[in-house]
Amino acid sequence: MLRRAAYPLLLAATVAVAGAALSLGWDPERVSPLFLVGVLLYLTVLERLIPHQRDWHPSAAEWRWYGVYFLLTMAGSAVAQLLVARAVGVVAPADPALPLGAEVPAALLSGSLAGYLAHRLGHTNRWLWRLHGVHHVPQKVNVANNGVNHVLDIVVAQGAVQLTLALVGFSREAVLAAGLFTAAQGYFVHANIDVRIGRLNHVLASPEQHRLHHSTDLAEAGHYGSDLSCWDHLFGSFTWHPGREPAAVGLSDPTSFPGTGDILASLLHPLRRAKRRRSGPA
Repeated sequence: MLRRAAYPLLLAATVAVAGAALSLGWDPERVSPLFLVGVLLYLTVLERLIPHQRDWHPSAAEWRWYGVYFLLTMAGSAVAQLLVARAVGVVAPADPALPLGAEVPAALLSGSLAGYLAHRLGHTNRWLWRLHGVHHVPQKVNVANNGVNHVLDIVVAQGAVQLTLALVGFSREAVLAAGLFTAAQGYFVHANIDVRIGRLNHVLASPEQHRLHHSTDLAEAGHYGSDLSCWDHLFGSFTWHPGREPAAVGLSDPTSFPGTGDILASLLHPLRRAKRRRSGPA
């Protein structure tokens, strides 16, 4: 029952918080982080109750490393928001052109497409991969190591999404509602939980798909969308089918990046001379 109810409960909570925030005028700067904390706690509990792989639970050392990376990720997100605000303050439309009911899905689709393209570029561009590859070093996938990122990767990826939303001119309320869904989905797909969403996989991203994205077999990796899966269908990167699971997750060439515990080395990795043979993402 929990395996079936876990995802609908998450979606219901997201809609409820977004609805309350919009109707009651809650401050996005307070709602977003508090909502994220709630999502993390919920998914962490589910990882213990219905784990996909029990040996994917973080060790005590990994919890410490992941905590540092999470703080770096939050810092990168804040920098991206600041840079975007400075860049588009004079060019973004003053007023939204659509009513809020149309704005929210439009903001979700626009931000999702920008995120998909930025993520895919992080896997195909040689220099950007040296940033994004830090996220693919762990040989397990769980909600805690979703925050294992190079801080500049967060600045680039989230900056691209926020710049898109700002230039289109979506209202603050629409960006908040779309952002809550995107945040919930981003951590949900990375969670080590045994859930199946069936045919919804063809519309929404899921842990089933994202584990394939982290596969060491690059032929099945794909799945660059972490909120919607429609872009993977449209651009030919959808590889999931019922029952398909990666044999292993991590890098196809583990020696091409420092270990997750070597935090300083990971941050400095893009400055090192690249190998001639690109290891490629997993």
